[in-house]
Amino acid sequence: MAHKNIPGSGRQERYIQASILLGLIPAPSYGYELISTIQTFGFIEGTAPPGMIYRHLRQMEDDNLLSSQWDTEQAGAAKRIYTITDEGREVLDLWIRFMQDRADKLNGFIEMYQEKTG
Repeated sequence: MAHKNIPGSGRQERYIQASILLGLIPAPSYGYELISTIQTFGFIEGTAPPGMIYRHLRQMEDDNLLSSQWDTEQAGAAKRIYTITDEGREVLDLWIRFMQDRADKLNGFIEMYQEKTG
């Protein structure tokens, strides 16, 4: 039986901001590399739409969560390279606290279920 309200069927964009910020923690990155990286975090099903990711990158730069500059030293066309800012690190810390709180509540809910049914 199919249900309209499938668990986890929320918008896949929900955790894109946090994923982009985490993807920039190890080192600055290009948009295409970021798309590949954030797909490994598990919040996007299928292929990440590049237009959606670049829209987030532009908005996050406007919000001073990351900065970018053109890299013209590589062979071929110039590429924009993105770097997380201090403000971006602070926002990622807030995301991590939010996710940890959610995880704790979900784990507590699962434990209560197991106690009542097990």
